[in-house]
Amino acid sequence: MHARLLLALPFVITTAAFAADAPPIPAEPIAKKKELLFEDNMNGPDHDAKWHRVVDTFTWEDGALKGTQTRVKDMPAKDGKGVITAHAAVYGLELPTKDSVVEVKIKFDGCTMVDVEFDDRKYTGSHYGHLCRARVHLDKVVIMDEREGSQNEELKKKMQDPATKAEAVKAMAAHTATFPLTTKLEPGKWYNLAVETVGQEMRVCIDGAAVACFKSPGIGHETKSKIELGVAGQSGWFDDIKVFNSAPAK
Repeated sequence: MHARLLLALPFVITTAAFAADAPPIPAEPIAKKKELLFEDNMNGPDHDAKWHRVVDTFTWEDGALKGTQTRVKDMPAKDGKGVITAHAAVYGLELPTKDSVVEVKIKFDGCTMVDVEFDDRKYTGSHYGHLCRARVHLDKVVIMDEREGSQNEELKKKMQDPATKAEAVKAMAAHTATFPLTTKLEPGKWYNLAVETVGQEMRVCIDGAAVACFKSPGIGHETKSKIELGVAGQSGWFDDIKVFNSAPAK
């Protein structure tokens, strides 16, 4: 394990930039950690079979997991059928949870975004079973309820109809909250990221400081079958991941 000095940044608690009625971000945890479900310090050549490729490209380097987006623009498929669309690099962890705390170290190394996502591949009401995620940018954190918002299949159909598109856009926006960071993150520096989910609520901390919290129905999906790590751009790093079951802190 690398020795790293992780300095807490003077983050200021904010409310969501695009949700004026969002409540203040709780300074204290909403989740109480229970049993440890998974741990990987990402050292050595061998890694747990629960890890698997989703979207290129991830590599294990220097005792950490490096993600580099290689699908940077839409391209024709090699067989000439269809199009391979641009997509962030995604690495999956087959680990069923409901309420949880995910702790992982992150580093920006040219990328624009890293995230922690929860999916349920058996759920058909959203594209590819996408449920919710916490997206970390250098200047903001975005919490997304994709099950009820951007990846909801009914809303995506409405987006294709001019008569219902405005309704769909409004519904999608209601299930996303953006929280600006008053102190930007620095490329090349390691940070401790923690993502708590309890019921319909998700709270995000960076280096122990609460920076985002949002409540939306899709976050409370009963079974989150997968945890996925994503990187947009080139490149982003993850290290020392731990996943705990959780219970409400109060």
